[in-house]
Amino acid sequence: MEQPNKQDVKIQLTIAKQQGKLVEMHNIKGDEYFNVGFIVGLDNYFCLMISIDWDGKINGLIAIRIESISAVNDQTDYLTTVSEKTKVAHENHYFDIWRVQQFLDDHPEITTGNILMNVLRDSADNHLPVVIGTKKYQGVDDFSGMIHDLNEITLNLHYFNEKDLSSMWTYDILISQIDYVRSRGTQMATTKQILEDVFHQD
Repeated sequence: MEQPNKQDVKIQLTIAKQQGKLVEMHNIKGDEYFNVGFIVGLDNYFCLMISIDWDGKINGLIAIRIESISAVNDQTDYLTTVSEKTKVAHENHYFDIWRVQQFLDDHPEITTGNILMNVLRDSADNHLPVVIGTKKYQGVDDFSGMIHDLNEITLNLHYFNEKDLSSMWTYDILISQIDYVRSRGTQMATTKQILEDVFHQD
């Protein structure tokens, strides 16, 4: 399969955003896992998506580097199934338990300008955990933790390894090496709970 160029991907993302389409976004090579959701923000380097999980409910926000995206699909049986599940989630009042849509309504500025820095600053300023994936590990590993220092060039993340909870670790990450960031969702909440209960960090 021919790799789409960045401009083609950006056009697909722009159309999906304008039309409010539910899309599949593949951004990790050789991985069967992909992201599903609605595009709510775009700049030259990143897109911002409301992530939808397999149960049809909002799973948080994810900012994804556009050049890492290998495919954007908008009409698949998988998406039809997820779309039907969102109807059930709406009807039973668990579609947006993390109030992501309310957050976006109250803070529309996060969807414009520098998407990546917007998401990072939101998490840093509000002391919210994030999950960060980097180019180096290409989806083989990502890092769940708290941003301790942030500037235009680097960030310092205090994170834990879920298979080794003996201590916290630190990781200095170049902003230019970030592939994706997850925030304000299920992973944020579970990371926060582990930090509080295991590492006694509020």
